[in-house]
Amino acid sequence: MKIDTHQHYWRYNPQDYGWMGDDATILKRDYLPEHLTPLLAQSNVDGTIAVQARQILAENDFLLTLAQTHSSIKGVVGWVDLCSDARHAQLETYAADSKFVGVRHVIHDEVDDTFMLRDAFVEGMAALAAFDLCFDLLLFPKHLPVACELVAMFPEQRFVLDHIAKPRIKDGVVEPWASDIRALAAFENVTCKLSGMVTEANWQHWQAQDFTPYLDTVLDAFGTKRLMLGSDWPVCTLAGSYPDVMGLNTRYISTLSSAEQADISGLNAARIYKLDDL
Repeated sequence: MKIDTHQHYWRYNPQDYGWMGDDATILKRDYLPEHLTPLLAQSNVDGTIAVQARQILAENDFLLTLAQTHSSIKGVVGWVDLCSDARHAQLETYAADSKFVGVRHVIHDEVDDTFMLRDAFVEGMAALAAFDLCFDLLLFPKHLPVACELVAMFPEQRFVLDHIAKPRIKDGVVEPWASDIRALAAFENVTCKLSGMVTEANWQHWQAQDFTPYLDTVLDAFGTKRLMLGSDWPVCTLAGSYPDVMGLNTRYISTLSSAEQADISGLNAARIYKLDDL
């Protein structure tokens, strides 16, 4: 079983996707299941987790509707306004759908680097406990110490680190990212996605060995029971094809035992996100 734990779908419009810059022309079109399905077959991927790309409630409706009609979507990581007084009602609405398996907030775009420690956000995190949902951490390296403070407050909450916290792969910078990764990984309720790396490298000229110091770090820090595969498709197409990106990860883990590969490829995802439709 192979699960891609991080991909996106959208019907493009410039208002909702203003985060796509001038260098992201390739992303400024529709990306839907019919575009990804043949790529999944090509890479022997059995299913995916579709992750929010807009911080509006309509994003949940859009992704859950797709999940109803496309069996490849095993789960949805959506968005609710955790800082709002309406957070409980929003969570109640969407958690009623078994495909809604987690929540994400685009933390790395918040002006306040300590946004995660605001009282309203912390109250929102506490509200997640009643719904047994994961929380995806979308961070830059500078946010890792703050994430440690947040995670320490909620030892029973399942956290998933997206994109190994986007280290500066293009510049070959490892520290203090690596030390901060190890500090976050010390909390056993945190899992990490092997995703989003090629877009942090040189888009045109990356090589597999560019990622080795970063992959070695997260493998050593999290171990094989707390790593998952992810493509970050279609964002990854800025720097590589779907088979290139998935192949990068699967080749890296190919030296592990078959049981360890099975964990990283899909079993961890099924356990962490509590996927029912497998």
